[in-house]
Amino acid sequence: MTILPTRDGGTIEITRCGALVDIHVRNAGGRTVATVARRAGESVLRLAGYRTAPRNT
Repeated sequence: MTILPTRDGGTIEITRCGALVDIHVRNAGGRTVATVARRAGESVLRLAGYRTAPRNT
């Protein structure tokens, strides 16, 4: 499992399950905001965009 922090204090947990990854997004309070399953390569591209995207203010 890999845990990435978000800018607002939440987390993104990524767990590999064979050819898929489970992604759990939690807010700063620990509440689950979203849970999805994606193909591993697809997820890496999406997260790369998330990590480099400018912050919206």
